[in-house]
This record gives sequence, structure tokens and C-alpha cells, in this order.
Amino acid sequence: MRICGKHIDTGEVVTVDVEAGRIAAIVPGEHAADLGAPDLWLAPGLCDVQLNGYAGRDFNIAVWGRQGGIEQALREIRGLLARTGTALFCPTITTNSREAICESLAAVARALDADPALARSVPGIHVEGPFIAPEDGPRGAHPLEHVRDPDWDEFQAWQEAAGGRIKIHTLAPERPGALPFIERLAAAGVVVAIGHTAAEPEEIRAAVAAAATMSTHLGNGAHSMLRRHPNYIWEQLADDRLVASVIADGHHLPPSVVKCIARVKGPDRLVLVSDAVSLGGLPPGLYTEGRHEVHASGKITLAGTPYLAGAGHLLDTCVANALRFTDLTLAQCVSCATANPARLLGLADRKGRLAPGYDADLTLFRLPDEGPLEVAATLCGGERVE
Repeated sequence: MRICGKHIDTGEVVTVDVEAGRIAAIVPGEHAADLGAPDLWLAPGLCDVQLNGYAGRDFNIAVWGRQGGIEQALREIRGLLARTGTALFCPTITTNSREAICESLAAVARALDADPALARSVPGIHVEGPFIAPEDGPRGAHPLEHVRDPDWDEFQAWQEAAGGRIKIHTLAPERPGALPFIERLAAAGVVVAIGHTAAEPEEIRAAVAAAATMSTHLGNGAHSMLRRHPNYIWEQLADDRLVASVIADGHHLPPSVVKCIARVKGPDRLVLVSDAVSLGGLPPGLYTEGRHEVHASGKITLAGTPYLAGAGHLLDTCVANALRFTDLTLAQCVSCATANPARLLGLADRKGRLAPGYDADLTLFRLPDEGPLEVAATLCGGERVE
């Protein structure tokens, strides 16, 4: 297959040869191609490391009113994501009972074992919770009845159910037993992320010393009112060892906050995530027996309140917003959703770059003056996903 477009890093028109699922060569100029055009940007396929569900589908058992169907949800969401430029994603399993988490993970694993094309789109699973802060604010929308302390035996049961695919785990480092748990996770090759936390600054520092390397949706899953300083947001911002993920959907963080986080972390320590939930992409209205509302803007709230209840936009919106909110270039914003997630997951030697030898996970898009990226095509492993 041959693909033509403007190289995201240089702006020069190139033609990419794809063989056996990888980039075989990149040649300057426009040549006869199977896909693309000189006016389309050509970039690595976007990678979303935090995605709970979308368009009525969910990866979690008994969440948002769903009881199952995870295998079908994975296949359908893969196609929906591809239409918005996302080639790779980490299904995110959230706070629930031990049994429900294991059941959700096992369902994801079965789907990936049964479908090699689907498996190519899933570089790992993200578990967010249940070892998080119980307080309102830091806990976010996670159910209080299932919040608990870290348990290594429980995590091993999850990993067994997942077929070893858990690659990111978000937790609150102030929970009893969290520090040795973090050390064991890191030793097992799992990215440890700080999130949904009410930790004191010294507890953040201790978590990083124990091998935490990421902040999950920094600025969200937090108290609505914080002391001026010190606090857990400043502490995570200041630590260069922590990569920060942010939800740049225009609802979770004001543009000025996204800009500040981007300036402090820089283009190499920022990861754009959607954190989308199953209500995302649905028509405006009330859902889950009237408990949640989807607004015309895509914003999702607890019905009748200003409180967010999940994210409703995907990375095509977040990348475009990051460009408009920050000082970053288009190439840098794309890198925050391609190269940086690949590096986080330990895949930087084969994913996240337009270079010979790299996996042909690719996205072709136009950048409009407003709104999300206009995606023309998305490939994963050299195959177009539709």
C-alpha cells in the first residue's frame, strides 16, 4: 500500500510505502498512491491510553446501566475511534467490585484473543481505581462503596484475568500500603499513575520515589477548592519525572489551565487522553434513568447540576483544542497523542513515529479553523480501519 500526505513533522508532501504492516519507506513528493492526498496531514495513528467507552458501549460490567457485551463493544468502538483518527487505545476498567473488575478484564482478554486485528489496536489495558481517595472531589464519579486499599493478590487476579495485558494502573498514593504496591507494580512492568488522589505533597514525592511515572488527568479528580500552596496539583506539575495526561475537551479544564500544564510539562511530558465514557457521542438528553445529562455541546453532567460525569469527546477534539489552547505546534500536539503515549507504554521503538521500520498505524486528516480534526482515514498495522 502507498499513502500520500503532508508529513506531520516537516509539512513536506511525502509518499509512504507500507509492507507487512510496517512503514517500509518514506519518499519525498507526491507519487501514485492507494490512499491520501497532498492536502491531507499524514501522522502516526492517535493513541488514547484512557478510554472507558463511547456511543453507548462500555468496557465495564454493570456501569452506566450496562451488564455486558464488552466483546462487541470493543469491536464497535474500534471502528468509531478510527473515524476520528484513533488507531490505538487502552480500554479502561474503573472502580468496581473485585469480581466485576475481573469479569470486565476477562471479557476484554477474550475479545483480543479471538480477533488479531482488534488486538493490534489495543497496546494494553488501563485500570483506574479502585485504590483511590474516598473523598468527594478526588473520587470523581467512582462509586464510594467499591473504593478500597491496594491489595497485591487482587491485582494479580486482575492481571491473570487480563492475560497479562494491564499496562497502566491509576491509584492514590496515600492509601495504606500504596508505596510497596507501587514498587511491585513498577517491577512487574506496569506504568504507575497518580490519580483520584488527595495526597499531601510529601506523599506525592514518596510515590514518585517508589516509581510512579504518570499523573492521570491532572487537574481533574480533585477537590473543587484547594489551599493555595502546597497541594497535590502543584507537586505533580513540578516533578519532571511525572508525565501528565490531560483531558483537553474544553469542559474538564479551562484553556488557560491546559496552556499552563503544557508550558510546565513541555511537549515531551504531556499526554492527551479522552477519558470518554459510554454516554459520549450520544444525542443530547437524559440517560441512566435521568441521572445523567448529555448536552448539545457534548458535555456530560449529573442531571440538574454543573458537575461533570464523564467525558464525551475523543482525541480528534482534544488534539485540535490543544493546538488552540497552548503554545504547542501541530506536530507537538499530535506527538502528545502518538509518540508520548508510545514512550509511556514502552513501545517507542516501533510506534508513534513516521519512520521506516515503525508500525503502519497512520492517520490522514485536515485541520479546520474550528472544531475537531477532519479525519479522512485511519490505519492500524497497515490495514484501514472502518
